[in-house]
Amino acid sequence: MLGPVVDEAAERFGDRTAYVTAGGEPVSYTGFRQRTLQAAWWLREQGVRAGDVVALVLPATVEYLALYVGAARLGAVTAGVNWRLTPHEHAVLLELVEPALTVRPGDVPDLSAGSPPRSSPAVPADGGPVAIVFTSGTTGRPKAAVFGTRQLEAITAIDTGGRWGGGGAQLAGTSFASLGPMTKLPGNLMRGGTTYLIDRWRARLALELTEHHRLTTVAGIPTQVALMLADPDFEGFDLSSVRAIVMGGGPAPPALVREARARFRAPVAIRYSCTEAGIGLGTAFDAPAEDAELSVGRPHPGVELAILGDDLRPVGPGEIGEVCLRSPASMSSYWHDPEATAAAFTPDGFVRTGDLGWVDDQGRLRLAGRRKEMYVRGGYNVYPVEVEAVLAEHPAVAEVAIVARPDRVMGEIGVAAVVTRGGSPPPTLDELRVFARNRLAHHKLPERLVLLDALPLTPAEKVDRRALADLVARLEGGADDER
Repeated sequence: MLGPVVDEAAERFGDRTAYVTAGGEPVSYTGFRQRTLQAAWWLREQGVRAGDVVALVLPATVEYLALYVGAARLGAVTAGVNWRLTPHEHAVLLELVEPALTVRPGDVPDLSAGSPPRSSPAVPADGGPVAIVFTSGTTGRPKAAVFGTRQLEAITAIDTGGRWGGGGAQLAGTSFASLGPMTKLPGNLMRGGTTYLIDRWRARLALELTEHHRLTTVAGIPTQVALMLADPDFEGFDLSSVRAIVMGGGPAPPALVREARARFRAPVAIRYSCTEAGIGLGTAFDAPAEDAELSVGRPHPGVELAILGDDLRPVGPGEIGEVCLRSPASMSSYWHDPEATAAAFTPDGFVRTGDLGWVDDQGRLRLAGRRKEMYVRGGYNVYPVEVEAVLAEHPAVAEVAIVARPDRVMGEIGVAAVVTRGGSPPPTLDELRVFARNRLAHHKLPERLVLLDALPLTPAEKVDRRALADLVARLEGGADDER
């Protein structure tokens, strides 16, 4: 559906500005359509055909979006790869999907030059895979979630109600390889608003752009909102245009929700889902303030919520269980991984999020932690097993385990609990971070270090992570929020 939506948006909105590049160049809806057609022809010249995977290892640019739509016009599947990951991490993700073509910054053609072609080079049958969004399983091994026409149509219908227009100005603050940009592009185009692109999100820049362009919505992960509030000159910005704040992609502490509401002088809405589910729950702007502070809200239209026990049967009212979601927006599968796909769903089609929660007497979902060991640092998922595997190769490390600790700005950060190898001097935190930085993205690196004589073990001789987390909390003295 990407190509047809782009075409209709161009007809409806014409010369209205769709995007403003980081360099300040406006791109109209008509101009964006032309770029997507140029992209489709260029991809075809590179040998891309229907069913092929095109991997985009690119920053958040108009070219990324044009190539995504261009690939869809050919019936190809786009795999977005966060370009800020390390080359080692890129290689792991690319190996999963074996793309027919990988596009990196130096490969991007000039899509704005020459006369645009009048039509798409191909009109494939609609309904197949469109996008691959990378995620991780409980072991930390990356997986490739597949989304097709069905999911994009469902998400667009929920977001827009089928209506065109009504969009304002917004800032693109996250990687285009993530779930939101890959699946919400049709809905964003249908609204007819203007999106400002930036090379790299920074709190001061976000505040400046919000003031200068009179942006009406502040949207992002809780960490981004926290960093904006932490700017020493926050009160000096004219943010009176802001009418709403939307936070998702990680835990939003009640104190942050209250501060954001008070200092931006705008209502706050919380969004909750997981990559595999596509879309999930949220709080309403006009709901009581406690909704956003205590919960992640109620299911969006068309989304079913189930709280299941270990036997995958519903738990009793108010009891804690695994949060499971079912809707037409749920992924089709993991790319060429039927075993992992089967494990991701219940027999009756609910996505197992791995999060634990309960539904209160107001029908709101309250989260109680995660069944998985994954934690969320600044909106990015971090899996301890992946980090441990790298740190364990340090010559001074005999054993290592990563546990999460709360952090006021980042939501959660990683603490490395290390047992030093006999005869070696204890490693420092800086040494471990330098050792790992070429294989792990910045957000995966530990930010605290605790040296132990031994890791606590369960009777089965496995690391007792709950006991370890308690031990780390005691050793750190609870001073996790003041950094």
